[in-house]
Amino acid sequence: MSDFTPHILVSIVALGMGLAFVSADRRSATSRALGAGLGLIGISIYLNVRYIGDPASAPSWSGWLALPESLAIMSILEWILRVRRTIPAAPEVNVAFGDRVLRLGQAAALIYGLLSVWLPQVRITSFLRVFNHPESLLTGGFWLFFTPVAVSVLAGLVGIILVLNRRPDRAERVRVLALAVAVPFLLAGFLLPLHQAAISTVLGEVIFLVGAVQYHVHQGRRGQFLSRFLSPQVAQLVAERGLDRAMRENYMEITVVCCDLRGFTTFAAEQPSGRVLQVLREYYEAVGKAVADFGATIKDYAGDGILILVGAPLPITFHARCGIELARRIRSVTVPLTAEWGTGTAPLGIGVGVASGVVTLGIIGTHSRLEYTAVGSTVNLASRLCDQALHAEILVAERTVELAGEVGLKERAPMTVKGYAEPVRNFSLMLDAARNAELAVLQEANSTPEALPAGRV
Repeated sequence: MSDFTPHILVSIVALGMGLAFVSADRRSATSRALGAGLGLIGISIYLNVRYIGDPASAPSWSGWLALPESLAIMSILEWILRVRRTIPAAPEVNVAFGDRVLRLGQAAALIYGLLSVWLPQVRITSFLRVFNHPESLLTGGFWLFFTPVAVSVLAGLVGIILVLNRRPDRAERVRVLALAVAVPFLLAGFLLPLHQAAISTVLGEVIFLVGAVQYHVHQGRRGQFLSRFLSPQVAQLVAERGLDRAMRENYMEITVVCCDLRGFTTFAAEQPSGRVLQVLREYYEAVGKAVADFGATIKDYAGDGILILVGAPLPITFHARCGIELARRIRSVTVPLTAEWGTGTAPLGIGVGVASGVVTLGIIGTHSRLEYTAVGSTVNLASRLCDQALHAEILVAERTVELAGEVGLKERAPMTVKGYAEPVRNFSLMLDAARNAELAVLQEANSTPEALPAGRV
């Protein structure tokens, strides 16, 4: 029992690590593959020590105990494969080579499992704990089992090198390097005597755990910073589906919300650059928080303009209603801010446009930078509506009104928009009457020919 106890602890550590990684991100196929690999390592350690701790009394069916080992290797290689697919490669890189190498490693792991079932006694006497009887290193039985394991390990190391060659971010690089360092210690657990095998295996587990913790710390810090401005949907899409599937084009009906500041050009010309940057930061933060609250996605920032996707990349059933309510929220949080930021000679305002329709969605970019984008006349329409909106006004396209069931809007003159054969109907969503009167007074008091275009505040 004294030989058995350390391995129970090693097994529990591996099972706990696998459970931790899966529970932390159970919707990610990549995390599930990693968790499965670690969990299977824990199961394999327990079964092999429990039933083959004493080779002389090993059961005749002991070869089946190698299947968790085989599946663990295949799962870890699958994890490396999926990590590769989340990191963009340069156009000239042959990505198929790396995939084939990792699949070869999985095939070798499967061969190891089948050989173990076929020749269980050879595995026990010539391969497991071989350093108890080093003379077995020169036998054919040892190389029969060591060769497929070595091929799997080499395939994994080649896969890791190819991942690093794609220049992943620091967080992923640390985790992948930790696995590369841990592999020799885990492999030694097959070959060393029982006591040394427990130490070697737990060292491998701890090395990888340190790298994995560093990875999640980096990811947490990054997510905490980005969540102030960006929706996590794009990252979730890549994590769940992999980069290849996430980059495929798809067509969806969504709602696009566009907002920008009125009078910003004049304001930026008369104010110090530090003040302008401070205003933009406060503006982005206010709008970004509203966007995050509604589960929408900021497509991009363009100076004082912000383009927002509602219902993409992950669908929202009532995207039109959500888009209108988001527009209202943006207006409610930015109107007081524009009054605070503006000056007597350079007043600021906010205009919002909302449009719904079918767009083409996908991830575009190079191996060094990616962007989630939406292409279609709906995006253009939302932008044009935003351009025409008065201060504190939300202009809404007809399709959005139909989908949302919004009533009580004031219809404005049809607008000519590129991409539409006929002038498009649009509706104005102003503030309540009392607030309108207040804004009208402010507009009359603050408007100057130099500060704003005609008809705007």
